[in-house]
Amino acid sequence: MEAVNAARVVVREHHPDARAAFLGGSVITDRRTPTSDLDIVVLLHGNPAPYRWSFRHEDWPVEMFVHTETTWHAYVAREVQKRRSPLLWMCADGLLLFDSDGLGARIAAEASRLTAAGPPAVSPEEIEDFRYSITDLLDDLSGCADQGELLFIATELARRTGELALAAGGAWGGGGKWLARRLETTAPELTLRLHHGIRAVLEGQKEPLVTVVDEQLAQVGGRLWAGYRRAGTP
Repeated sequence: MEAVNAARVVVREHHPDARAAFLGGSVITDRRTPTSDLDIVVLLHGNPAPYRWSFRHEDWPVEMFVHTETTWHAYVAREVQKRRSPLLWMCADGLLLFDSDGLGARIAAEASRLTAAGPPAVSPEEIEDFRYSITDLLDDLSGCADQGELLFIATELARRTGELALAAGGAWGGGGKWLARRLETTAPELTLRLHHGIRAVLEGQKEPLVTVVDEQLAQVGGRLWAGYRRAGTP
């Protein structure tokens, strides 16, 4: 309730005429940490929306995402096409702080419908892009002996492999901690295996990471380099 009360105060102070507001993110879950911020979606009638603002309210870090009904739908539609929409999930899983005219309830229902429906299907071209970029990184890993380069090659391999697993599995994407959280249901053991693979690379053993990455590639056609081609924009 401390976070909820603080979020309500923030909205009243900055947008007392708001139509509705949501509090989302880790702060309202059992994943809350000492550094969790207040992710607040605020819905207005018009200006100054849309905008986002990061600031502090007393001891709370705040991320405020301010929209009108129209811009919320426009931003969500754009993000959904990328199969990754923090704005959508903040309203689907978030707590409705208040709802002055029913807009909050409509947005919550639409967000729940869209998240349950899942993201758009990944295209064959996107899968090929993943295969090519990951194959290129595997080649870099194979020939690399520099510890600094190995660190970033290995971590980039882990990130892209996780993103491939989500895309191929028809799951919503995510970045940072949300990539790991999305993988918990789509590929439960993958994050731990990638973690062990990165550690092995830094200790001089590349094969554990190569093995897990190749297993993911095999599910979508394997490595791809020779023959990969994309037309540029004139």
